[in-house]
Amino acid sequence: MELGIIGLPNVGKSTLFNALTTGHAPASNYPFCTIEPNVGIVEVPDERLEKLGEIYKPQKLTHTTIRFLDVAGLAKGASKGEGLGNKFLSHIREVDALVHLVRCFPDEKVVNVMGDIDPVRDIEVVNTELMLADLEVVGRNIEKLSGSAKSGDKKAKEKLKTLEQIKEGLEKGISARRTEVPEDLRASYNLLTAKPVLYLANVDEKDPGSGKKVEEYAQGEGAESLSVSAEVEAQITQLEKGEREKFRKELGIEKGALERLILSSYRLLNLITFFTVVGTEVKAWTIKRGSPAVLAAGKIHSDMEKGFIKAEVFSFKDLEKGDEKILHEKGLVRIEGKDYEIQDGDIVRFRFHV
Repeated sequence: MELGIIGLPNVGKSTLFNALTTGHAPASNYPFCTIEPNVGIVEVPDERLEKLGEIYKPQKLTHTTIRFLDVAGLAKGASKGEGLGNKFLSHIREVDALVHLVRCFPDEKVVNVMGDIDPVRDIEVVNTELMLADLEVVGRNIEKLSGSAKSGDKKAKEKLKTLEQIKEGLEKGISARRTEVPEDLRASYNLLTAKPVLYLANVDEKDPGSGKKVEEYAQGEGAESLSVSAEVEAQITQLEKGEREKFRKELGIEKGALERLILSSYRLLNLITFFTVVGTEVKAWTIKRGSPAVLAAGKIHSDMEKGFIKAEVFSFKDLEKGDEKILHEKGLVRIEGKDYEIQDGDIVRFRFHV
């Protein structure tokens, strides 16, 4: 999973990136401090995996990972090449979802490129640029398909109809993800506004309620939202591990930004986690909710998908009741076929032939 952190210049993207990845991306007080994208890969925290480590005592405990991309601030006019314009847009075309960071904190020491604090206006500036960029892509593809559609090509007609619906929506300020068209056709054009988005309010720790307008905007779009103080979270990551939780409790923060953002991202992308115990390794895997066992096997290796025979499955929750021997005695270990729908927290052993 790859998430792109976007927003206007000087809203705290690089500070957030540092907090999430414990990285050291430049975080300076001027627009376009980030030119080339910062990339960070972090382990997804999961208490269940740690518990499995205690039970099986493997030589290797492998978390699933998430990749963060911190790109340059998006200036007004980016769709026309302003600021870092097209370069910025090209960096986020391939991410799975967008984390749209919105400035909700006042700070005279940090330049506000828009002049004052207005979260809704700032969100709409960025969204407008993404829509304008998508309109350009949609327009080019409509032009390409028009000839084939007129000559009777059924697939071209279907694609053209989809693109015209998306175009009509974009011209009305409606993102591609909110336009009711076939998902496979929408996804095939890799549109920026088709990507799921998580709105993240960057608030002053003394005024956590300042992110309310961002939350309300997200609700109106049916999107996920969170409030976080990127500056405080970045400071916490500099502490020793044992001190971090203590400091969070003092501030009334139950979970760190990374954990909260990942949980929201999993909901946003409809993802779940399953586990495998093979030899000396216990490993976590991420997959779309509703995926069949045969596809989960393919996540591990294509040979396992091709030669799938069956899956031995039991639940992490059941494992808490006793060891595998007890689960077998209670009939809680199941043999499932290729169409079995993998559930969050399943522990799976795949049987396959080469």
